[in-house]
Amino acid sequence: MGVPDRMDEELRALGLVEAQRKATALFAEVGARRLVVPGAGEREVSDRIRDLANEMFGTTKHWHKRIVRSGPHTLFPYQENPPDRVIGEDDIAFADFGPIFEEYEADFGRTFVFGDDPVKHRLREDLATVFAAGRSAFQADPDITGERLYAEVERLAAEAGWTLGGWHAGHLVGEFPHETIDGAKTESYIVPHNDHPLRRTDRAGWRCHWILEIHLVDKRNGFGGFYEQLLDLA
Repeated sequence: MGVPDRMDEELRALGLVEAQRKATALFAEVGARRLVVPGAGEREVSDRIRDLANEMFGTTKHWHKRIVRSGPHTLFPYQENPPDRVIGEDDIAFADFGPIFEEYEADFGRTFVFGDDPVKHRLREDLATVFAAGRSAFQADPDITGERLYAEVERLAAEAGWTLGGWHAGHLVGEFPHETIDGAKTESYIVPHNDHPLRRTDRAGWRCHWILEIHLVDKRNGFGGFYEQLLDLA
């Protein structure tokens, strides 16, 4: 297979944007149907969202494990596997899903707050704010590296009064499974020590596209929140 041409690249970008559009619609329906609610277990909610994706789009595959976490479980990074937990009345919860639409990966995360705790509500609002500021930093610097963007997201989180909950702030995304595109782990993530420009081509000659992940945590109060979607495409 030769180096992709402009049309190939445009079709691929459109596929990723369409996958995100469907993920956005999925999560809007999750909210409308109140699938994430106090009294439901995390696994139960995960299954509800899985089934809704199938109902709406015929989606049966997810490129990474389906995550629903609540309360203190929201502090855990992706690789952890805490036991099932029932969502509480005054809780915070997030869902992180990677549905595959027409072989294109989406990666989408949103946070839900129940009750009137002002700190939880502020954290949820700050997730989108930090994401937007991180995207602005990416757009403003044509040569930005993974290391520089991670540092900026870390700074933005600290400025808002939070810390980052994971070891990275995003990753490559593409056709399923994207993890086979670039085997160099550091180069594939928005992470310290990744001194490669994010705007580059991968080993197969395709333009790199990125997901930006914002996992903010309040260690003192014992909870966190999560927000993610495409960084370089809209």
